[in-house]
Amino acid sequence: MRSLVEDLRRVGAIRSAAWAEAFASVPRHIFVPEWYGQEADNRGITVWRRHDAGDRDAWQAAVYSDQTLVTALDPDTAERVDERAWTGVPTSSSTLPSLMAQMLEDLGVEDGHRVLEVGTGTGYNAALLCARLGDRLVHSVDVSPALVEAARGRLASAEYRPHLTAGDGQQGFPGHAPFDRTIATCSVPRIPVAWIEQTRPGGTILADVSMGIEGGLVRLTVDEERRALGHFTTTTGRFMAARSDAHAYPRPGRAPYAPQAGSRSASVTATDIRAHYPLRLLLAFHLPGAELVYHVDDETGAMSLQLQRRDGTWARAPIDDEHTTTVTYGGSADLWRRAEAAWQWWNDHGRPAQDRFGYAREADGHHYAWHLPDGHRWPLTP
Repeated sequence: MRSLVEDLRRVGAIRSAAWAEAFASVPRHIFVPEWYGQEADNRGITVWRRHDAGDRDAWQAAVYSDQTLVTALDPDTAERVDERAWTGVPTSSSTLPSLMAQMLEDLGVEDGHRVLEVGTGTGYNAALLCARLGDRLVHSVDVSPALVEAARGRLASAEYRPHLTAGDGQQGFPGHAPFDRTIATCSVPRIPVAWIEQTRPGGTILADVSMGIEGGLVRLTVDEERRALGHFTTTTGRFMAARSDAHAYPRPGRAPYAPQAGSRSASVTATDIRAHYPLRLLLAFHLPGAELVYHVDDETGAMSLQLQRRDGTWARAPIDDEHTTTVTYGGSADLWRRAEAAWQWWNDHGRPAQDRFGYAREADGHHYAWHLPDGHRWPLTP
């Protein structure tokens, strides 16, 4: 454990003595008795291979390294391919320790603070909060009853007994508010009203807001008018989406792709978009509700970066073209034009980093982002 703490301090993830002591006192291996490593089979299909204490040295080396470990798969998509491997979609993980440390530091807890954690998962983050604040001040919720009960047992074995419950974390922890701090280890399309209502005025919410093309961590303060206002943090990291079902994610409906309508040269390339996280965040502001995916041509195998909407509109640019690009599109030609407008804006304003953008969730449910230096605003409702 001490070597992990030293690693986290060296990279600047742990900045305070209090969190260094918490990480040093909580044994991560108790909370990750097994995990799934990503591989590709001989057909190139992703499979998840289970690892546990049967190979103790490799298991402990992984547990005490700075990596995210997948701990559960969606049973609706999981299919066993051999004795220890499955296909499927991950539904729970033990987060990258450096990301956890940075978020806990960013949360700004103080002695006596009551904390709500959304996304109990393995229970490791709840244990860290208990080590820092004490059991009675920590409240954690997860959509999966099985995960909550497993976490309860692991926490008890490490002598921690926080308040745990199973339920939709987007509804918070009813009956136990108010909280001084709310931290979520799942992503949401906008900050849920329950989190704002259950966080006291002046309190902090730290969460991953997913806006389609990109998303990021926001640190927000709740005010007396029940608004949550703040900014994207210098800490970057993404989480699995929050869900209301204990096992699986809903599958959003999408119209079939529109027929190809044309092609043209463009000023922003796939390489530009892939290389710059703040640019992708800005694209999400310009194109709320759109998605950014990889597209593989069925005939040639060529890979492109594709913007798309649920109405079937799309625009794609080849990944291997670093300096100039030809964009192909179906439906409206507007998608890539708006990406070019975002690219132009970002360059004209000195390529601001993500912490130069604010985020707000109003009491009426509307949410928006803005450029902190000049106040330029982007509504985020599709």
